[in-house]
Amino acid sequence: MDEEYDVVVLGTGLKECILSGLLSVDGLKVLHMDRNDYYGGESTSLNLNQLWKRFRGEDKPPEPLGSSRDYNVDMIPKFMMANGGLVRILIHTDVTKYLNFKAVDGSFVYNKGKIHKVPANDVEALKSPLMGLFEKRRARKFFIYVQDYDENDPKSHEGLDLNTVKARDLISKYGLDDNTVDFIGHALALHLDDSYLEKPAMDFVKRMKLYAESLARFQGGSPYIYPLYGLGELPQAFARLSAVYGGTYMLNKPECKVEFDENGKAFGVTSEGETAKCKKVVCDPSYLPDKVKKIGKVARAICIMSHPIPNTNDSHSVQVILPQKQLGRKSDMYLFCCSYAHNVAAKGKYIAFVTTEAETDNPEVELKPGIDLLGPIDEIFFDAYDRYEPTNLDSNDNCFISTSYDATTHFETTVKDVIAIYSR
Repeated sequence: MDEEYDVVVLGTGLKECILSGLLSVDGLKVLHMDRNDYYGGESTSLNLNQLWKRFRGEDKPPEPLGSSRDYNVDMIPKFMMANGGLVRILIHTDVTKYLNFKAVDGSFVYNKGKIHKVPANDVEALKSPLMGLFEKRRARKFFIYVQDYDENDPKSHEGLDLNTVKARDLISKYGLDDNTVDFIGHALALHLDDSYLEKPAMDFVKRMKLYAESLARFQGGSPYIYPLYGLGELPQAFARLSAVYGGTYMLNKPECKVEFDENGKAFGVTSEGETAKCKKVVCDPSYLPDKVKKIGKVARAICIMSHPIPNTNDSHSVQVILPQKQLGRKSDMYLFCCSYAHNVAAKGKYIAFVTTEAETDNPEVELKPGIDLLGPIDEIFFDAYDRYEPTNLDSNDNCFISTSYDATTHFETTVKDVIAIYSR
């Protein structure tokens, strides 16, 4: 390994693979290593046998579930906004030619014990059972304001400067009640908590517009799309992209130790006694544990079922967001469901995930409100993992570390992290 590289990327999680693809396209010389013998790292997809091995040890999956290879169970399940950041990266890099996507059938929100379709525009607002008659009219006016809002056209601003007006004040101008604010903020603008209410309204309005544009893009029942055969396809597609532009891949490399010079700057990575020299290192938190801190924990239930989630119009693929207030929690809960329609399960089978930021040491109890909405379950697995974020200054040590994946079932936060690392 006498060659010198611009960047060594450690780990084949989705974030690392996107970065190695983008950097290779930019003409940098990239070496990509992973201690595992498969792509995807934390964000891999498992077949049935792998799933059983990981959660049940030696047991074999029961016959009625069908063939192991018909399953691609994502370990970090997320949908993509049809007009969001990840799709723009896919189109910009032409990775779309390696993948096939299908629209996701439904986008729902949990409110007062029931599941409702998320109204995304003024027409849907008038039909939605989430609101009473007068509230519908107020919501419709608000949706029309957001739809017509154009940063470059002061006439559409109605005298409000969204860079200074708080989201809370914009909302109160339309007199919307707390329930309405709850589903707009969490299921439409996809905010993770209510702190956005105290921030300038521009980001909030842009997020709502992104939702509406994504919805319009495929005329489907939701703004989301998802790749056939699961998310495991994504890291591999970006790996192919990197290879096309001269990136080198080495899987199954034990240890992968980052080497630092006397000034604390990374200059290479050693594996099996050989050192690959480089100017910068990109990696996930597991490769540099002394440069990250724990910031939380994600709890998840993985469920195999023989039917769609009840009250979602028999949708084969669906996201349901349970806003924190509805559950008396500090963080939202997410239901994610996909099925044989996206080639991730055997015929007639559905895979549902219930995910949230863990607030106690008992995930099975914490996830119950979400699990209770699923109906009969054939098999259930519980999983939890710690979330880390970097504590280093990458300008000081040339180490660019990604943040662990959060509990959300959409890619907006993931892409933000990737673009931030890429820009730096």
